[in-house]
Amino acid sequence: MSIITLTTDFGLADGYVGTMKGVILGIAPTATIVDISHDIPPPSPQDWGVRGVREAAYTLYTTYPYFPQGTIHVVVVDPGVGSERRAIALRTPQAIFVAPDNGVLSYVLVRERVEEIVHLTNPHYHLSPVSRTFHGRDIFAPAAAHLARGIPLAELGEPLMEIIAFPLPRPQVRPDETIVGQVIHIDRFGNLITSIMATDLADSYPLREAVVEIKGQSIRGIVNTYAEVAPGKLLALIGSSDHLEISVSGGSASRTLQAKVGDEVLLKVKGHEDRQ
Repeated sequence: MSIITLTTDFGLADGYVGTMKGVILGIAPTATIVDISHDIPPPSPQDWGVRGVREAAYTLYTTYPYFPQGTIHVVVVDPGVGSERRAIALRTPQAIFVAPDNGVLSYVLVRERVEEIVHLTNPHYHLSPVSRTFHGRDIFAPAAAHLARGIPLAELGEPLMEIIAFPLPRPQVRPDETIVGQVIHIDRFGNLITSIMATDLADSYPLREAVVEIKGQSIRGIVNTYAEVAPGKLLALIGSSDHLEISVSGGSASRTLQAKVGDEVLLKVKGHEDRQ
């Protein structure tokens, strides 16, 4: 039995997700299908789908390591569907990823050792005819299902040496040891996930004395739980993904601060001489 996960921007109001599941089960009836998210933001005239691709990449990054080895992860956040962008499948020691070649696997490329990549060009493993607008049904779902049945990745198309990736935001350190990061994700609770990770903080650093600054607001100290501050107050903590997170106890930091992805976050640390 194989596990196939689905991450899309389709939502659940229409039948798109159900159709993909039907295709998968028609080819691989014993597959277990797991929904990761179907609430990735759809494309808008303002961003041409960039926000959705980046949010899907982050969502995949925080979830796929917790699935059994060999899981097949399908991502259909595809503003370029029907264009010259490639449909791809990628294998690492941990998992197989099936997705459009638009940067949605950027975090995977940084974390995982890539063993094989193919361009999904073999029509034998597509539905026919292939729609210009629904490659999730006609290319990605069939590819995942055939892989679940044990078809070798190489059978699905032509080998590739590299794919598209966007540079991941990494914090910078100023001469005064201030760490400069940015908001990379906003979850449904309004928590602001930043590019600053627990590993960016020295072990000896007194977290209770840290000062986090965002949107003109200062937060003193990095706490352990949301409940450590009074309701409605801003707080900073290391969240479940090991990233620095800015939150409001019982509320929404995104709404309180009118924050958005890309906003600068400063973590002010003591000078080296103060740590001796």
